[in-house]
Amino acid sequence: MKHILFVCHGNICRSPMAEFIMKKMARTEGVTEWFDIASAATSNEEAGNPVYPMARLELAEHGIGCMGKTSRQFTPDDYQKYDMILCMEQSNINSLMQIIDSDPDNKISLLLDHTDRPHDIADPWYTRDFRAAWKDIYAGVKAVFDSLLPQAKADLASSAAHDTAD
Repeated sequence: MKHILFVCHGNICRSPMAEFIMKKMARTEGVTEWFDIASAATSNEEAGNPVYPMARLELAEHGIGCMGKTSRQFTPDDYQKYDMILCMEQSNINSLMQIIDSDPDNKISLLLDHTDRPHDIADPWYTRDFRAAWKDIYAGVKAVFDSLLPQAKADLASSAAHDTAD
């Protein structure tokens, strides 16, 4: 199982969009049980708030729901739990370093560092361009998901073969 956490400033736009995009990809490929996918914020200013309406609308335009998701702040325990911590912009990484001091296991990266176009994903809360955010987030999530899918399928096939042999 791969534990993945997406992180942005408030956990109401970019990181929940990434979370639910990847959850849909996992469902579509039939590998949901291999993934533990969540999202969190670097700040607590939006704690408990739902996904921002414009982000919900952008997800809905692509057939993705996010009902029930509320913002929560990243904690030091998250560093222990998650294998990959994917941030939307460099300032998110800087903020995480104030919470956990260091990244000894090299778990933290920018989402778009996993693509051939590494850069920050602009915060649509400020830019109001949720379509551009979607495109960047989708590209990053797809790159990460595609890199993990062969291992997910292999592990699940091995587990199914083992269960059948018992």
